[in-house]
Amino acid sequence: MKYSTFCALLALLGLVWASPRIAQAQAPAAPAVVVGTGSLTGTVLDSLKKEPVPYATVVLLPPAPNDKPITGVAADDQGRFSLVKLSPGPARLRVSYVGYGTQTRAVTITAGATAVPTFRLPVAGTALAEAVVIGTKPVVEVKPDRLVYNADQDVTNAGGTAADVLRKAPLLAVDGDGNVKMRGSGNFKVLVNNKPSPTMAQNLAEALKGIPADQIKTIEVITTPPAKYDGEGTAGIINIVLKKGVSQGLNGRVSANGGNRSAGGNGSLNFREGKFNFTSSLSAGTNFGPSEFLRDRTGFLVQGTDLLTQRSAGNYRGGYYYATLGADYDLSEHQSFSLAGSLNGYRGNNNNDLVNRYTAPNAALNKLFTRATNSTYQHFNGELTGTYTRTFAQARREWSVLGQVARNVGANNYDLSQFPNSDVALDLSRTDYRERSENRTPATEYTAQTDFVQPFGEKKTLEFGLKSIWRRTGAVGTVDGFTPGRTADFVRLPDRSTDFDYDQDVQAAYGTYSFSAGKKLNLSLGSRLERTALAGNFRTTESSFSRSYLTFLPNGFAQYALSDMSSLRLAYSRRITRPYIYYLNPFVNRQDTLNISSGNPNLDPEITDSYELSYNTNGKAGSLNVSGSVRRTGNAIESVRTPTGSPGVTAETFANVASNVFYQLNFYGSFKPMPKWDVSGGPDVSYIVRRSPSLGIQRSGFAASLNLNTSYKLPKNYTVQAFGYGALAGPELQGKGLGYLFYSLGAKKTFLKDKADLTVNVSNPFNSYTVFGNTLSTPAFEERSEYRAYQRSFRVSFGYRFGQEQQGKRRKSISNDDVKGGGSKQGGQ
Repeated sequence: MKYSTFCALLALLGLVWASPRIAQAQAPAAPAVVVGTGSLTGTVLDSLKKEPVPYATVVLLPPAPNDKPITGVAADDQGRFSLVKLSPGPARLRVSYVGYGTQTRAVTITAGATAVPTFRLPVAGTALAEAVVIGTKPVVEVKPDRLVYNADQDVTNAGGTAADVLRKAPLLAVDGDGNVKMRGSGNFKVLVNNKPSPTMAQNLAEALKGIPADQIKTIEVITTPPAKYDGEGTAGIINIVLKKGVSQGLNGRVSANGGNRSAGGNGSLNFREGKFNFTSSLSAGTNFGPSEFLRDRTGFLVQGTDLLTQRSAGNYRGGYYYATLGADYDLSEHQSFSLAGSLNGYRGNNNNDLVNRYTAPNAALNKLFTRATNSTYQHFNGELTGTYTRTFAQARREWSVLGQVARNVGANNYDLSQFPNSDVALDLSRTDYRERSENRTPATEYTAQTDFVQPFGEKKTLEFGLKSIWRRTGAVGTVDGFTPGRTADFVRLPDRSTDFDYDQDVQAAYGTYSFSAGKKLNLSLGSRLERTALAGNFRTTESSFSRSYLTFLPNGFAQYALSDMSSLRLAYSRRITRPYIYYLNPFVNRQDTLNISSGNPNLDPEITDSYELSYNTNGKAGSLNVSGSVRRTGNAIESVRTPTGSPGVTAETFANVASNVFYQLNFYGSFKPMPKWDVSGGPDVSYIVRRSPSLGIQRSGFAASLNLNTSYKLPKNYTVQAFGYGALAGPELQGKGLGYLFYSLGAKKTFLKDKADLTVNVSNPFNSYTVFGNTLSTPAFEERSEYRAYQRSFRVSFGYRFGQEQQGKRRKSISNDDVKGGGSKQGGQ
């Protein structure tokens, strides 16, 4: 679909929007009718967060004591509802939703339209008759379509980063290198305020360090996203919602933190006056600490076995900044415009000494050397998004147009020196080889999107839209080598360099039809059709390629209300994973000469079918979510390690070589043993089957994890909190991972009329480091790798709030969640 085609479809969508008006203008006037012309419209909000409660049940009842329903409707995803064709007279409206208390209100129906005052539902357990008690939100809220972790209620997050927050969210895990997994899979998308970030896609582990925990409001874990989301992320979507917005007036926050692993400060300033709303935030900080890496490998050769032992010790220091600006303006009663921008940058360096000891059956091939490497990196990401939203007199009808421009520039460089026959770094005069490399990855994205919602009566809604993304990225990498005695100075190594452009265009159309089949059953059927066009130009090899393909992605769900407090939900979705530059870049990384790595530009996308059945219940005693799911991927992209033929050397790349099936059972609940004591958490158990006929591999086994979070409110505004996460390793294609444990403790004191707080946190106080890693087992070699993350830390944070912090008006936003993101270990990025 070219740009002109997209514009034509956009014009067609505009015609669809205008056609009801044209028909209305041409139709003859209908005779006046008195009976059955009344209507009631309104909105349902969360009483604590002031946010819409999507799909709340609204029932019209006769005057008390008769509780036989007259009619009913489900609110839309913005919490809005409309009851039409009503007879005038007294009645009652009853509003309910899973996880919230029920509210009933007397109303009077007239012969015309009546706007009902907003319903503000209390979270389950905070309702007392018809009064709403405003209390503290639970740390975790269990909802039928997602799990919501309220990070601003967790005192152990103060002064941390987004990585610290994600570590505590349900169904998520973060290892010592900052790599995130969702339900045991690294294939998901991370959004910020429902928007994509190219930095997140390219280097998630580093990007998360640039978002301070103090600015995060909630983490939403969505396991079965509907059709309006891009088709990427087979495990689901993680949406990071930042604090912003006020109802009227000025508010803000300033804070600072320091500890043995990090230090920084951040602030926010928000303002709303009438039709104008302004939000802003700025943060900066630094992270630092030691690290260790160990690898032991045994190779099986015809002549016998060889042994490789590697030990590295390093020190890392990096800095970041993160800034956002946003403005909303209501042009009229039914029109609004918003503009949002963000800047995110991080840079740092890592000094690392890697000791290599190789022992072969032939003693002449034995090696001992140390490589001292200084690596530096610098990344910048800027985004600007504009949104126009048009609503109508007809409730739930809405049209929006969005556009986004994003620029991402990354640079990774290193300088290494090799010292033979030594297990320590020496003076540069003792080196037998030196190498330096410079790598850049510029990228630009342009996005256009339009969405339209059209209700049909009170129980049916059609939502459809179009979207196009134009990506321009690539990589330029050079390597210079210097061998004393052979060359006078550094010389360019052409076979180690890379220079290519990579274009990826994605156009999509989607439609979702939602309806009620009775008073307790809600259904939704949808699908996306996505066209992907790829083009690559590899200047170093004077080669190029281009291709395109269509992908049909159906999905749907059925939700049955067992009661006001519990429901069953059955969902299905098909999703796609397009590899990002981290997986595609053919640059060969030889920083570690015994373990080289490269990307694969010929990768095909993954296609995954997901099935999920979940049970949700909420009440005064707490909430519980139990879900069973199956995820099948037929052409999974896997990391593959093979011997190169050179003594002791292996090569790693990516390939579509496996079919994976995840059978999972998740339990997550929250309850209050005492009025001031909150406990949440639960286990995640998986049975994983991985098959690769091309490699002759089939592996299967169980994996499990446990997440626990508890807090207790003490007198005089003191709060104590504890968190723990433990994981048992599961099977990987060529081996299995290692289990690990992470835990933290925190205490907070609130003072100055609840405007200031002082927080003290400590993580892993009884362990100097946490071990992450894996084992590999192949016919050619066996290996164990350990990364030792020094996560024993303490942190002191102080924050001060001014003004009244409330949630502003919700806006549409772009979500470019359609590519498989990468980490920070790939050469040339």
